[in-house]
Amino acid sequence: MWPLLLHGTKERSRRWIGYEWSEGSQGTTDSYSCNMESSQSKRSASFSEQTSHPLSEKDMEELQSTLPPDKKLKARREYIWNRKSKRKAEYWKYYLEYVENGKLQAECKFCPKTFAADGNLNGSKNVKNHAESCLGNPINIEKEKGKEKQTKLYFDQEHESSELKCGSRIINLNDVREALIHMIIVDELPFKHVEKPGFRHFVQVACPQFHIPSRVTIARDCLKLYYSEKEKLREMFKTCQRIFVTTDTWTSIQRINYMCLTAHFIDNDWKLNKKIINFCPISSHKGEAIGKAVEACLEYWGIDDKLFTVTVDNASSNDVACAHLSIMVRRTGCINDGKNLHVRCIAHIINLIVWDGIREHGVCIDRVRNAVKYVKNSPARILRFKDLVQKANIDSKSSLSFDVPTRWNSTYIMLETALKFRRVFSGLSLPDGEDLNDNERPPEPEDWEKVESEDLNFQAMAIAMKKKFDKYWGDVDKMNKFIYVALLLDPHSKMVIVELTLTDMHGPEKGTKLANDVKEFAYSLFEEYRKMYATSNIPDCGDNMSMDIDNSKGVGSDYVRKLKERAKRLKGTSGYAISELDRYLNDQLGPEEEEQDALTWWGKNGQRYVILNRMARDILAIPLSTVASESAFSTGGRTLDPFRSSLTPKMVQALLCTQDWLRAKEVPIVDVEENLKELEEIEKEVQRGESNDVDDEVVFVDSLV
Repeated sequence: MWPLLLHGTKERSRRWIGYEWSEGSQGTTDSYSCNMESSQSKRSASFSEQTSHPLSEKDMEELQSTLPPDKKLKARREYIWNRKSKRKAEYWKYYLEYVENGKLQAECKFCPKTFAADGNLNGSKNVKNHAESCLGNPINIEKEKGKEKQTKLYFDQEHESSELKCGSRIINLNDVREALIHMIIVDELPFKHVEKPGFRHFVQVACPQFHIPSRVTIARDCLKLYYSEKEKLREMFKTCQRIFVTTDTWTSIQRINYMCLTAHFIDNDWKLNKKIINFCPISSHKGEAIGKAVEACLEYWGIDDKLFTVTVDNASSNDVACAHLSIMVRRTGCINDGKNLHVRCIAHIINLIVWDGIREHGVCIDRVRNAVKYVKNSPARILRFKDLVQKANIDSKSSLSFDVPTRWNSTYIMLETALKFRRVFSGLSLPDGEDLNDNERPPEPEDWEKVESEDLNFQAMAIAMKKKFDKYWGDVDKMNKFIYVALLLDPHSKMVIVELTLTDMHGPEKGTKLANDVKEFAYSLFEEYRKMYATSNIPDCGDNMSMDIDNSKGVGSDYVRKLKERAKRLKGTSGYAISELDRYLNDQLGPEEEEQDALTWWGKNGQRYVILNRMARDILAIPLSTVASESAFSTGGRTLDPFRSSLTPKMVQALLCTQDWLRAKEVPIVDVEENLKELEEIEKEVQRGESNDVDDEVVFVDSLV
């Protein structure tokens, strides 16, 4: 960077020589600074006087020395250099003056820009503005750099104290912009959020130096961040041993079929990772279309040869999709030849089991549900309900809630809450009549008794649920045996817990047989891993053998050498390597290890089991439910609300995937729905004047509540 142009004193002038300034004694004032007063009254120097003395060759050379190296005086341009100029404004030092068509002009020393400069005819606003913004001027370049990082005073309030502690910190405006993009993506905000007056007012107060980007710039930055994070994830996949995926499909408000594909894996630090790798349109919900879409996605990411399992729900189309993917993994190579590729979602099975039980005897549940729905569908009925609760002296802060089909535990919550207000429902005028179906009538006393008691009809529900359970999990042969191996590889369980569990479920005879089947499968799986990793990973035990033999002499030395050779040969056989699994099953946990989870234990002890360590890293990463993929549809529903339905599929994928990648694992997802009970308590506190966080001037209009 070449030096800045500065004013000189009356006794010296500065010349530009190469890339440095040298000082001399020529001239009584700064020959290139052209100090002139900016006021109109002091610009009356005769223009003819300024132009009456043409510059000599020496003057031209001296004038050229005031310019940066890449700037040259233009040929045949009539330059003026008046050392006694009365212009005093600081910005004039950045200009050359010349005459063109009888008019005085100013030429920027750092760019080709020119301005009219006759003090009697033209203002100086444009000259001043350009001098402060020209990016060819090194002073402005330094200013731009300074804008990115500014030191600001801040006042830190001590905990439980009204005193403020003064300090300083660097504000990086680039970091502020990145934080804004992060907020837009993670909090699922629309791009237009940055143009809302409330947000602009907040930024103006919080950080007035920050220039808020437009919604178009925000959208562009979101896409850039998506591509940047995608490349980071692609590099992470290169270090993965195996990949496990969950997938599901969804139809958006745009009537577009989307498929969500989530990758699961354990990294080198034994941390379990979950990453949404695709949220893309799909032609249909048919199995063949799903299978081809998953295969194309895996090939795009370069992980098709690392696929281990696919976890899906029990839709018949997913059976077809998994059959298609089984062909792919047999081609690319997979553990157990892809025979256990298909994993059924455990949450979906539990949901089916519960709903089968509810259908068996659900009239009383339907009646309670309709009563709750009737109350909550009208503000007037809610007020009437609350009034009856107070009159009945029911001391409960619970609020009525609906159940949803995808969350069977919500039915229990709905019934549990409704039972607390059983007497209140009898005081309401619930719909009744001959035109209603039996399950639509108001709940009768026996209905409430069935809901809260161990009625025989509920025993029938349990029988129906057990039947559904046996359909999926009653026979080990029908289950994915990886599930049992995962339990075996949990250092807190091992084979003992597997045997006890199966014996409790199926009886001693059948349970023991099933446990032996699981153990045999585990050993065959270990043998496959041994063949895959033994050569490169098992340590040379022969070299580490400690023998109490004097191997410096004849026979003993020969014997030790032969033993080492035999040990090396045995190293690559199952007779040697299989003992590693036996050793793991027989080892006992120390007191300090009892509190460690499975992944932490393997991360600290994996080096003791070179092959089994590889096997555990794969098996323990298998997802047992599709919740990871299904939860993305909740996000998708919020992202593609009626106000943002114009988002393109590519932008939808960018927003959902990037949100998943940026969101820290330990940070819980904040529910966007307000807590009704919490809000009611706040309203009561404010009305009683007990809240210190709310302005005392809040006014409540009771008629509108």
